[in-house]
Amino acid sequence: MSGARIGRRSLLGGAGLVVTGAMGALAATGKPRVTIRTNHGAIVVELEAGKAPLTTANFLHYVEAGKYDGGSFFRASRTPGAPKEGTIVGGPSDKVRRFPPIAHESTRMTGIKHTTGTISLGRYAPGSATADFFICASPEPYLDAHPGAKGDNLGYAAFGQVVAGMGVVRTILALPTPGKSRFPDMEGQWLDPVVPILNMRRVG
Repeated sequence: MSGARIGRRSLLGGAGLVVTGAMGALAATGKPRVTIRTNHGAIVVELEAGKAPLTTANFLHYVEAGKYDGGSFFRASRTPGAPKEGTIVGGPSDKVRRFPPIAHESTRMTGIKHTTGTISLGRYAPGSATADFFICASPEPYLDAHPGAKGDNLGYAAFGQVVAGMGVVRTILALPTPGKSRFPDMEGQWLDPVVPILNMRRVG
């Protein structure tokens, strides 16, 4: 996995009874939608509750608790030589207390690939993911699970698709990234200023 393009951010472990209960509720409601409002406009994502129930329930747990409100898109990872391709990364404010991490739903399990508009949960090691997420502005197949590859080949947990607002995604991807990174291989990817997440609301 290329750490230079997407950092391993939290999303695994065991979100416990709250997420388990939410999974049961999702089964009856089909594909939920969430609107992500920013100062550059709104992004609407449709979540694959049937294919990625645990990851979807975890994301909605944060949305419905208001934990993304006041967060930000803080990273724009552009593909070298192709500035219109890459991912944008967002998450709650550093002050927000996160829920326990959840188990990893890899692309091999769900069948959801990292294509243009895919929303996926970031992580470090499998089982560490919590709330940071990213949206693909272009196909990013290297983020899928690749069984047989060396090292950690489980990819990231894709769980939905942008259905409105891809122009906003591309606008954020193109913003200046002079921010300081704690990770040397991610220099030139940190937004400054960050893009505020004004709020997130479930709309379906």
